[in-house]
Amino acid sequence: MKNLATLRIVFVAALAFPFAAHLSAQAPPIPASPQTTPRTPRVPRPPVLNSHEVAADGTVTFRYQNAAAKNVTVGIGSFPTSFPLVNDGNGLWTFSKQLKPETYGYSFTVDGVSQLDPLNRDTVPNLESLGSMVTVPGPTPMLWEVQDVPHGEIHHIFYKTKFVIGLPGNQSDYYVYTPPGYDPRGKTRYPVLYLLHGHSDDAQAWTVVGKANIILDNLIAQGKAKPMIVVMPFGYGKIDHERHQLIGLINDPSLTVDQQPYIETVLQEIMPAVDANYRVYTDRDHRAITGLSMGGQESLTIGLTHPQIFGWIGSFSAGASNLHIPALNLEPAAKANLHLLWIACGTEDALVTPNRRVVGELKAINYPVTQIETPGIHTWIVWHDNLINFSQLIFSK
Repeated sequence: MKNLATLRIVFVAALAFPFAAHLSAQAPPIPASPQTTPRTPRVPRPPVLNSHEVAADGTVTFRYQNAAAKNVTVGIGSFPTSFPLVNDGNGLWTFSKQLKPETYGYSFTVDGVSQLDPLNRDTVPNLESLGSMVTVPGPTPMLWEVQDVPHGEIHHIFYKTKFVIGLPGNQSDYYVYTPPGYDPRGKTRYPVLYLLHGHSDDAQAWTVVGKANIILDNLIAQGKAKPMIVVMPFGYGKIDHERHQLIGLINDPSLTVDQQPYIETVLQEIMPAVDANYRVYTDRDHRAITGLSMGGQESLTIGLTHPQIFGWIGSFSAGASNLHIPALNLEPAAKANLHLLWIACGTEDALVTPNRRVVGELKAINYPVTQIETPGIHTWIVWHDNLINFSQLIFSK
């Protein structure tokens, strides 16, 4: 019996050994303990450079970082000359200047090469050269600053034109401002202002830099302007995209010829679309037109030769060098019967002389002109003020 028991134990062990060996072969190996790699100390990021710091007193400090640069300047708005930045010895270039409350375009020139501020996402739209943008707020909110009032909407409309020459695919555009409370399905109708931009600008100039929508929001909220719809077209009759410049510069005698396609697109394409798609009045008593610089010449040309369409006409610093009233063959003043003819210009603007000539030519044929001259050059400081005043006068009868 003892031998039998021993035999059973040996037999069981013999059976168990291969099974245990099988389990041992199938078991995953125990991973080795990973070696701990010491973490590299995190290097703190340098502070973000404030490239266009605006102080409470309106002083703007421009900064540009470039240790390899030999010379850095900054051009600001309509100042006739650029300003040199000073190197602190470590490649940080700075310049400070106190500016009046306004929105300014600016750009750096580094060793002769013009460039945008790489640390500023706000830019001034322009067909010839982009600029960065900085806003100096007023001591109290200006009418072109966003305030806590009801806001209107901006619509961006694209259309195919058969008049404007040189646009890719004949695609043009315009912007439409609708006032607070506008309901496309409602019964209320609104007067409409056609607001034209200047040379080298595009259709968004009056909203991005001109702040026309903000100005109207604030004036309407204060009860100083009638709720109105504002149409801001792309303002050229002929474009040369290959050179990235515009055909028909202010001093080019061919400007009046190049204006004609623009006049046609405003009157035959944009205006009918606005009349059909927005709740606007369609009579002259509820239509106004104005613009700045090139747009001022266009608004005078279009408005004065179509008094049956526009009862209110204005211009801000009109590019009037090639505008001659006798050549327009206008209707007698009594027949034109304009509600307002408002011509404004800055007294230091180079265009003030041709604007005065145009005013004189209009008065010579008994057109009742409201002539406005304010201190300033060819800049948004003047045009903001012009729009603020003009928009409070229109549609008042």
